[in-house]
Amino acid sequence: MVREFAQKHGSALRSLSMVGGALATAAAVAIGAVLAVFFAATVVVIAVMASVLLGLAGLALRAKRARARASSVREDGVIEARHLGGHHWVAYGWNERR
Repeated sequence: MVREFAQKHGSALRSLSMVGGALATAAAVAIGAVLAVFFAATVVVIAVMASVLLGLAGLALRAKRARARASSVREDGVIEARHLGGHHWVAYGWNERR
């Protein structure tokens, strides 16, 4: 009679393992959700940092171009020259004056 009852209804260990499996599944889902939010926030931070870097690079290039335009012709008649070594010099802006 006990054998027939155990075969029909299952054992107590089967129900305990089902509860344990459900708890493990719930824990895995919760940890997965937390990790997904963490990595999504990481991607957002990286995107913001990259956009700031590109913006600063753009401003630096703009400032470099403005400086190059301003330094090519000076109003006081002085031209810019760079020493290349030895007796070699290169002058800039001398042919742009009128």
